[in-house]
Amino acid sequence: MSRISHNDPELVHRLTRRGMLGVAAGATAAALLGASGSASAATTSPVAATTGRGRPVLPPGRLGIQLYSLRDKVGTLGFAPVFAELEKYGYDEIEFAGYTQGSAGPITLAALKRLARDHGLTPIGSHVGYYSDDPGAYTFAQNLDRVLDDAQALGLKHIGTASGPFRYGSTVDAWKRAAEEFNAYGAAARARGMKFYQHNHSDEFAFAADDPKVRLYDVLLAETDPGLVHLEMDIYWAYAGQFRFSKRPDGTPAPFDPLDYVLAQPHRYPLFHVKDGVSDPTNEFGYRMTDVGDGDIDYQRFISTVTHLRGQRHAHHWQTEHDNPTDSFSFARRSSAYLHSLREKC
Repeated sequence: MSRISHNDPELVHRLTRRGMLGVAAGATAAALLGASGSASAATTSPVAATTGRGRPVLPPGRLGIQLYSLRDKVGTLGFAPVFAELEKYGYDEIEFAGYTQGSAGPITLAALKRLARDHGLTPIGSHVGYYSDDPGAYTFAQNLDRVLDDAQALGLKHIGTASGPFRYGSTVDAWKRAAEEFNAYGAAARARGMKFYQHNHSDEFAFAADDPKVRLYDVLLAETDPGLVHLEMDIYWAYAGQFRFSKRPDGTPAPFDPLDYVLAQPHRYPLFHVKDGVSDPTNEFGYRMTDVGDGDIDYQRFISTVTHLRGQRHAHHWQTEHDNPTDSFSFARRSSAYLHSLREKC
């Protein structure tokens, strides 16, 4: 059972807004999300998603948050008050973006792990840099053992990077070289009982500099071992990639639906970032980031489609995120309330 209250006037207002905009949103969603194969069969209207009496779209125990969204509060208040708020908002898991807490003073990894447990939160993953020119940097390339030691101390099941595989450039061979390194990190993580993962932004969906017919993300998938390298799809940035790179450099069409990547290899996507955006074709990314539920990305469709795959209901972890929220606590609360409100179509 959810630990949150649904008596939220802001949430009611947002659901009403989405209902009033249902016709326009349906047209927008069709344009933004595509209409390919099995993905389109799961499409429902925003009204049906929020007013039905079916089971919750969000699997129980699988809602997390990327703590980068709350970095201002962690930096000034420390982890304890932040975790207390997340517990009230109904979160189950947390994903780290660093293990320090600014002005609140130092904290050990053991204390951090215990603090999360005391608030009913499971540390599920962490973002660490890929590489640096500084040999002492806290990155996979420079200090792999230290990164894995810390992840193991926190009991993490996943350890990854939000850095793109651009270390050696944007050619096919450059990404093959980066993929070899990712395979090595994945093997080292697996030896310790963890999964290594890469979190995308939109540039991963660009085309190779030396072969405009090849999408770089496809190189990453093809050249990494599925048993060693996993993916955390940032859904917002994937749709931004769809907006930016649905045509090749010569202007020929190259459409894709981010959801199709997941449907093809669901086992490779243990983690997702649930981030929302309002469609804005004047923006270079095609969207303006907003709280989850305030935008045009159809999360009822996306989450339902993934969790309806055989054996996949509880196989994934859904982390809310906003890069620069106006009020980070409000973002966390409202996003959780919205996702918990979604019901499958009866």
